[in-house]
Amino acid sequence: MIFLREGIEASMIVAILLSYLSRINKREHFRDVFVGVGAAFVLVLFGGVGAYFLIKQYDGSNIQTYFETATYVIAAGFLTWMTFWMHKHAHTMAKELQERSDVALSKGTRFGLGVLAFQAVGREGLETMVFTLAIVFASSRQAATPVHGNLLLLGAALGLIVALALAFAMYKMGTKLNLKIFFRVLGIVLMFFAAGLLADAVENMQQLGWLSIGTHVMWNTSNAVTESSSVGDVLHSLVGYADHPTVMQGIVWLVYIVVSVSAFIGFGRSHHRSQRHSTKLNS
Repeated sequence: MIFLREGIEASMIVAILLSYLSRINKREHFRDVFVGVGAAFVLVLFGGVGAYFLIKQYDGSNIQTYFETATYVIAAGFLTWMTFWMHKHAHTMAKELQERSDVALSKGTRFGLGVLAFQAVGREGLETMVFTLAIVFASSRQAATPVHGNLLLLGAALGLIVALALAFAMYKMGTKLNLKIFFRVLGIVLMFFAAGLLADAVENMQQLGWLSIGTHVMWNTSNAVTESSSVGDVLHSLVGYADHPTVMQGIVWLVYIVVSVSAFIGFGRSHHRSQRHSTKLNS
């Protein structure tokens, strides 16, 4: 789901750029866009692999726990920010990209389009790198096996394939493909994932002794569904399930879900009303 959401946003940006260049008969600049995309992939790949092996050097130590905790908090913050940002800018993204493309073309340099593609895809790629590291760390804490690693790769591949298919459809249809409902539903789902990451961060902080309150265990369902099992792993990734959560983990999870989802739904309604009001004024 992470790779699907991030893949769609990144590939959608590229699709809008290519569709616009095709419409203004500037297909010779396709190569510049692809060069920028390729450079972004290289940056993200080397950055992600480097960060993973750097952190793995401290396997089992408190330093790794520090890294993991920071990764959980940053990933949750990115998820929340990008969900609201995309909901706000989805309707104007195509126009903004076209305006920036016109500026790059007007300067008579092909370098500008490559930089535009690099910035757009690189931003999404770096966010995906942080999310992937968070998922890998969360899985490694749950007695991960090579099977878990293969399933992570399979899920990432499937997400990217679906994202590229939707991006190709958008390129063929221009910007007529409406993904508003898709981003709205997936945004709410990913907030549950962000809540789980925050709960994991709280667990690490309590183990490190940074949080001494709310350490009482609310329940223990490890006999029924353990986090290390296939079902428990899926539930943990999607909704933040824990087989023996502490009171503070439960509070953080619940408060985040209530506040973020309520704000997201309320933001969507107010944005929709303002759009309708603007449409009436224009008419």
